[in-house]
Amino acid sequence: MSLTDRHVVLGVSGGIACYKSCTLARRLAELGATVDVVMTAGASEFVRPLTFEALTGRPVLTSLWERGRALAHIGLAKSPDLVIVAPATAQLLARAAMGMADDLLTSLLLARTGAVVAAPAMNDAMYAHPATQTNLRTLAGRGWTFVGPETGALAEGPSERPGRMSEPETILAAALRLLGDGASRWQGRKVVVSAGPTREHLDPVRVITNPSSGRMGYALAEAARDRGARVVVVSGPTSLAAPAGVEMVRVETTEDMQRALQSAIAGAAALFMAAAPADYRPARVAARKQPRTSGRLTLALEPTPDILASLKRPAGCVVVGFALETGDGLARAKQKLKEKRLDYVVLNDALEPGAGFEVTTNKVTLLARSGAQTALPLQDKRDVAQRILDTVEHNLT
Repeated sequence: MSLTDRHVVLGVSGGIACYKSCTLARRLAELGATVDVVMTAGASEFVRPLTFEALTGRPVLTSLWERGRALAHIGLAKSPDLVIVAPATAQLLARAAMGMADDLLTSLLLARTGAVVAAPAMNDAMYAHPATQTNLRTLAGRGWTFVGPETGALAEGPSERPGRMSEPETILAAALRLLGDGASRWQGRKVVVSAGPTREHLDPVRVITNPSSGRMGYALAEAARDRGARVVVVSGPTSLAAPAGVEMVRVETTEDMQRALQSAIAGAAALFMAAAPADYRPARVAARKQPRTSGRLTLALEPTPDILASLKRPAGCVVVGFALETGDGLARAKQKLKEKRLDYVVLNDALEPGAGFEVTTNKVTLLARSGAQTALPLQDKRDVAQRILDTVEHNLT
């Protein structure tokens, strides 16, 4: 995609991830965009303005007080096709959410009425903090689009929780969707995503469940949100932070999830059933914790509701099911596609290294009702989510 005749402002706040923003600036310029870089004082401590000037061919703006540019923040707010903030540190997000305008970047953000894409980057505990989560929800409610953060190595070491800034190509992909036609197919449409496991109680303290982390469903929710959709996530218990800018419905049992999805699906353009609900539950739930015995314990189990088969779907809703199998699951996935009247099935193997539960990557095969099959290589679940949405959007009515 060419960005010739497009104007992009890249706001850079003070975090170690500033070095990635250099690549993002270069890629935007390579695609033909006019790129104006606005740096905070903190950002200039990590990367010198001269670096961005060399990459974009344009002077870098760092101060509200530069002579001859008294109204630069107003022009930079109104004229660009897109404003990107990368990295968006915890401090920058807090100042923007509060409506502060104490430097050039926050001033232009306060005056901005058009699209803003932000790539959060910070320590994982800072990202998970309720104050940061509140700021993200506030800014999402004002129309900001968020990309990431991701799990992985942080400045202080590896982490299994989000905090790491998304890679430049991921941020660029979100920018291209907003600058091009990709967002228009999803803009304003309601998308429902199920995610995570469910729990079925044996007694007040013991449950039947599975190791689903919810990462695939959350990645789909974030990808749909970034394309302009109104996203509702029906999530079982998970340790993941809720995606910013989406409506969250928390459930525990499979029956809870069934009811919540039936309510949420009204008016939906697409449903992604990425959850891993328990297939069985105890036929009898004990009212009190059962004592440990020296002998065997026999449980009588009964099937839980078949959510996909039971849902009453609105006309025109594209339905995507997930089939987690072991071994050769292709035949079972095809059977699921037909029996449950699905438009697509996403098949993955629970025994495949790097795929399935409790990992950040996945390797899947997309099966369409038309008979088409697309095998995707092992990649980050965020990238898998983007490929799934690329495929599904052709069926949106």
